[in-house]
Amino acid sequence: MQAERDLRWMAQALEQAQAAQALGEVPVGAVLVREDTVLGVGFNRPISGCDPTAHAEVVALRAAAADAGNYRLPGSTLYVTLEPCAMCAGAIVQARVQRVVFGARDPRAGAAGSVFDVFGEQRLNHRPAVTEGVMAEACGDLLRAFFRRRRGA
Repeated sequence: MQAERDLRWMAQALEQAQAAQALGEVPVGAVLVREDTVLGVGFNRPISGCDPTAHAEVVALRAAAADAGNYRLPGSTLYVTLEPCAMCAGAIVQARVQRVVFGARDPRAGAAGSVFDVFGEQRLNHRPAVTEGVMAEACGDLLRAFFRRRRGA
């Protein structure tokens, strides 16, 4: 049952990633849910928004927090197409997200085990559960195709 939910929400995160790609942004998307209710969605928009913090995860967290009227989002699960970076992982910890589900690993900046392991850091007072590899091939393919086109241009 959980695996089916993970696939459903990750598919929505992929739709968000495609929206980022349509704007020329790196195609990363995120969906934040609690009890099968969407709290916030986001896609990368640092270029179009002139905002270096406008990663998909942060955009989704900001939307959810604004709607909830609280920066704490306990009991929530964040689905994101790419392993969060250190900045996003820090925001996820501060928001008290219960679980992070990501698709593709990020060997250059991933902070869920690839380069850093922010979520496993014992000195932090909150550590979300992490599930990786959900729809990893589709998430990775979207990113690889984007960068292949970009390099070819």
